[in-house]
Amino acid sequence: MASQGSRDGGAGCAPGAHPVADARGGGCASGRRGPEWRAGRRRATQEETIMIDTTKGFTLTRELDATPDAIWSAWTEPDQVAAWWHGRGGTTPRESVHLDVRAGGEYSYTMVDGISGEAVVTAGVYREIEPGERLVFSWGLPDAPDDDRPVVTVTITPLGELTRLSVELRGVDGVAGDGFYYDGWASVLDELVQHLGQMEVFG
Repeated sequence: MASQGSRDGGAGCAPGAHPVADARGGGCASGRRGPEWRAGRRRATQEETIMIDTTKGFTLTRELDATPDAIWSAWTEPDQVAAWWHGRGGTTPRESVHLDVRAGGEYSYTMVDGISGEAVVTAGVYREIEPGERLVFSWGLPDAPDDDRPVVTVTITPLGELTRLSVELRGVDGVAGDGFYYDGWASVLDELVQHLGQMEVFG
């Protein structure tokens, strides 16, 4: 997902990632960078740092034909994270992914723009771990104070034959079509869906 920058608490690229995903978005046959890349770069160049406003935020939901264990593993295993945690057209080098999946553990990864090759590092701290069910972590640039980073909550809920994946980002606003956080994270989740071998997504 893409990088947030220090203006809004120094979020890293995500994710979309940051990470908002720091890579080319869909519909970019002309070669222009997509909205998730622009979001990351604009915020990463800001110098002002403020505490996050937890009244701001948004949630993305997908209902997947995948088991809770498969979805959990995709978020917590370095090989899998490298395969999907970036926007369309981007990459996340496996050697850049470091995950210490425990409460208080740190993580980091680097997303590389598929056109320019420019790289942005994202990092954070795991705050809550409920294996197979819930993952809470801060999301930001590596040098940002952790309390200034937005917080991501990943919730995995069995629905019988399907599993609901909910990703909530608190600390920044986002709406569909914003070209920033919402669109970037949506792009990253599209990559996750493909990684899980999904042909159809509900939600």
